[in-house]
Amino acid sequence: MLNFVDRDPRIFDSQTLASLRQSTAFFGSTALISIGGLLAIMGTPDRLLEFTHAVTQSQEATALKLQFKLAFAALFLVHAFLKFVWSSRLFGYCAVLMAAVPNDPDHPQAIPRAIMAGEINIRAALSFNRGLRAMYFALASLAWLAGAPVMLAAFVITLYMLWNREFSSQASALLKTGIMETDTSFIPAPFAQPTDQKTKSGKNEVDPSG
Repeated sequence: MLNFVDRDPRIFDSQTLASLRQSTAFFGSTALISIGGLLAIMGTPDRLLEFTHAVTQSQEATALKLQFKLAFAALFLVHAFLKFVWSSRLFGYCAVLMAAVPNDPDHPQAIPRAIMAGEINIRAALSFNRGLRAMYFALASLAWLAGAPVMLAAFVITLYMLWNREFSSQASALLKTGIMETDTSFIPAPFAQPTDQKTKSGKNEVDPSG
């Protein structure tokens, strides 16, 4: 966010923040629609009950048990919706703080306000990530319709997927450590330069010896 102070114009920063707010609005709407769908199914569980009996090959499931399982998934979706709403609001706060940053980089309030905007942006991103995780587990909890062992397996798979994507993937490694200048393995072959080739400055060098 400190680079934002010296950037002129700041159109790219506003577009980036607008894109983040659109993402929170999209997932918030998705969570709300999903909650409505689950409530509708809970009101008329007959067809889903027949499907559950066919999958589990058992008649133990009742409408009350089915509604309880759907309510369990709905709780995750409600949590996700609230996180997305709060994230969108924080991104709005961040936009206001960014607008309050003076255009003059040497202004005494420029750096402090930029830091405040960055901290609010971080909190918004954390809420957004927690909302996404809640949606993942809401999908996994629907496996309870097929039985407790299936739900347990779905939760384990979801945990592994989240851990792999957020903490041990190549994308997370690049975000944490950055790309080393000496590492050219990620550069496509037509653009890669030999390691023994010297970097050119782009200026014509004149040999002093003539």
